[in-house]
Amino acid sequence: MQAGDAAEAAVVLEDATVAFRLAGARVYTAVEKARLKVAQGEFVAIVGPTGCGKSTLLNLAAGLLRPASGTVRIFDAPLTGLNRQAGYLFQADALFPWKTAIDNVAIGLEVAGVGRGEALVRARKWLDTVGLGAFAGRYPHMLSGGQRKRIGLAQVLIRDPKILLMDEPFGPLDAQTRQIMGNLLLELWTADRKAVLFVTHDLEEAIALADRVVIMSAGPGARIIGDWRVPLPRPRDIFEVRLDQKFHSLHREIWGVLKEQVLKGYAQSADG
Repeated sequence: MQAGDAAEAAVVLEDATVAFRLAGARVYTAVEKARLKVAQGEFVAIVGPTGCGKSTLLNLAAGLLRPASGTVRIFDAPLTGLNRQAGYLFQADALFPWKTAIDNVAIGLEVAGVGRGEALVRARKWLDTVGLGAFAGRYPHMLSGGQRKRIGLAQVLIRDPKILLMDEPFGPLDAQTRQIMGNLLLELWTADRKAVLFVTHDLEEAIALADRVVIMSAGPGARIIGDWRVPLPRPRDIFEVRLDQKFHSLHREIWGVLKEQVLKGYAQSADG
């Protein structure tokens, strides 16, 4: 088990604790003293039991939540508001149903003040990049789940964020489409090496995609309890990498730790 050691970090959580006030003055501690460092250009996957606070870590990095204690630093500067250097891709589609594919991709630039003509030119290039140039005029309801995810990727990446936050973005897709989207993500990431924080329930997906896999314990008071570096060479094809013996060895090692936490989380949810 190895912790990430980045000389210059894009994201640093230093003893970050997140707590919520409940009815009756009770306090629920979701995440306790999280310590995580993500280097520039590094792909880090976060895995853990349902409800353990994986998305909470993303929301800290996005500036959507402030820690009750501890700090969040982005490129060595304290994060005091929204993280303008990050793009966030959620599990649910964030497309406007009344806008075409090209307009959905262009809107991020238009909101930022880019002229519509230039925004549309750049949006069309991104649609070509994700293989949907021929679908520019289609509305979201006319696209498959995988196609909508491609539009979502283009929608986030067109703004050229330095950090990419991804909250189970391929979760709703079937297994084959998830693998296709995984390869597309790796292709786009390889071309531009953004810092990535990728939340998933799928340990195989985490290992296939990431440079490091971080494991969280069951909550409440979830902590980061493991940090493994993935010893698989790049570039990768996630159809093939799962056949590698190193993949299976690492999977067994991480699952030996993760299984206990998953069972603990399941027991807690059943009791609740």
